[in-house]
Amino acid sequence: MKPDSRSLSTYSTFLDQVKSSQVQRVVIKRDRIDYSLKPELGGEQFYTLPNGPTDTLPGLLRRHGVPFTKLDDNGDTSGLVAGILLSTGMLVGMFAWLARLNQAGGGSNNSTPGSSFGSGLGNNFGGGFGGLGVGMGMGRSNARVYNQAGKGKVTFADVAGVDESKQELQEIVDFLANGEKYRRIGAKIPKGVLLVGPPGTGKTLLAKAIAGEAGVPFISMSGSEFVEVFVGVGASRVRDLFNRAKRQAPCIVFIDELDAIGKTRSANPVGGNDERDQTLNQLLTEMDGFDGNDGVIVIAATNRPEILDPALRRPGRFDRQVLVDRPDKSSRLQILKVHARPVKLGEDVDLEAIAAQTAGFSGADLANLVNEAALMAARNNRQAVLMADVNEAIERVIAGLEKRSRVLTPLERQTVAYHEVGHALVGALMPGNTKVSKISIVPRGLGALGYTVQTPESDRFLLLEDELRGQLATLLGGRSAEEIVFGKVSTGASDDIQRATDLAERAITQYGMSETLGPIAFDKNQAQFLDGGSTRRAISPEVAAEIDRQVKQALDKAHDMALDILRLNRDLLESATQTLLKEEVLEGSTLAAILAQVKAPEGLQPWLTQS
Repeated sequence: MKPDSRSLSTYSTFLDQVKSSQVQRVVIKRDRIDYSLKPELGGEQFYTLPNGPTDTLPGLLRRHGVPFTKLDDNGDTSGLVAGILLSTGMLVGMFAWLARLNQAGGGSNNSTPGSSFGSGLGNNFGGGFGGLGVGMGMGRSNARVYNQAGKGKVTFADVAGVDESKQELQEIVDFLANGEKYRRIGAKIPKGVLLVGPPGTGKTLLAKAIAGEAGVPFISMSGSEFVEVFVGVGASRVRDLFNRAKRQAPCIVFIDELDAIGKTRSANPVGGNDERDQTLNQLLTEMDGFDGNDGVIVIAATNRPEILDPALRRPGRFDRQVLVDRPDKSSRLQILKVHARPVKLGEDVDLEAIAAQTAGFSGADLANLVNEAALMAARNNRQAVLMADVNEAIERVIAGLEKRSRVLTPLERQTVAYHEVGHALVGALMPGNTKVSKISIVPRGLGALGYTVQTPESDRFLLLEDELRGQLATLLGGRSAEEIVFGKVSTGASDDIQRATDLAERAITQYGMSETLGPIAFDKNQAQFLDGGSTRRAISPEVAAEIDRQVKQALDKAHDMALDILRLNRDLLESATQTLLKEEVLEGSTLAAILAQVKAPEGLQPWLTQS
């Protein structure tokens, strides 16, 4: 039977048919697999394209009793021919190397055997092994093909909390499903879509949902899988990836972590990575070269768009950039509903309350939260997840695992209690939309001997100047309580001091909240969606000294205000600490009643609103 008369089947369908004993016979070739169904099923002839190496396929066929033949595309003798050609090539390479070595040794009276040998070995063996690797299949891409059909199909219904992003991508889905409508009017669909956003926000899931909605193959590959030590392998894998995509068009090619191969090319060829540059050049050519890729849409994801090469981001390649950001409160509620579907929830579980408590959580964080609560309920032999399990899971995600086995001395326990109550009393008077909801002296995580939880009442996207000063005073409230009670401080405030110093420095160098220095940005933020990554601009020693002076001044004033608040509320600090030492945890109405008694000093408001 001619190959063209066979029907194309997806590789996953072929594997399912093998496992369900529907296949009569299989012929395994180098780039394809021919097979036929059993006569009682019609005896139809099919061919399929494997997703990757087929080394494990013979074992699967034997287990299910399926007869098979393993051939190359040119028959079962091509392996012998390839072996002869490979051996001949290695002999030719060896003779060429020896000839070059001899020439290098006799071409100059100044040459030494050592330098000639090193040069010949590096130039010939290095290039020879590189070419051998590509010839043996190293240049083939390791892309995985997902057939978006059946039970494993992912749709937009499985992706919650990114409504704006889904609307942006709906046009891509419509084009893949109804492309003629756009071609008839002369419109061209974007060749590439770049999904940008912090880690864990659902970029990969969103790309799968596009393929699932359109009902087309989804070819996935990570950016790091292109790059190898051998020059030319990455470019070869890019070519192979797009060749496979063209054969299965219309389809979606998804490249995760695009920044691994898409970094801006170096202006200095000596300092650049030639292999990465070749890979990027090939990707640029495939996306917008002379050969069209009709029906192939490239979707890529990255959390570092600022380092991508400008040629990659221009129209004609990645025409659109879609932001997939951390969810707000309503989006978190939608995400929680999706992840809570398979989980048995108790009647007291309030998803809206959970969404309010998890400001700043990504979609992956929320999925982990629901799973941790379910694990906790199962560990306690419950029939459903209770709100207590969810609250414990939130604290476990934020502060770490509870460690009641960590025994503190009486003095350490007292110090931790005064420290945490100090945070709470100062924080109760500070402006903003957060409220102190829990104090605990139960050790958690790697080093937290106690903690104070502040819950935001609503999502906020800006931090005002008085709120920033309030955060500084709250962070220094624990150390201030230790000073007042014990007359000395402990090492327990180290993390608070670090966070307060970082916040004060950002206020001066990034937010321009200094009258002396003015609205000048002294730090350059080099990571839009990742923590850290900022570098200091070139500044004079005088400016650096002024920045240090301004940071110290802000911290000193916040420290003084925390001391004033706690001295004014000294009796409340003592009674609240004794209650905490007895109960270990303060929350709910008990904590609210204590915080309602906190008195504000006269200088608080002028300090918060000072210009």
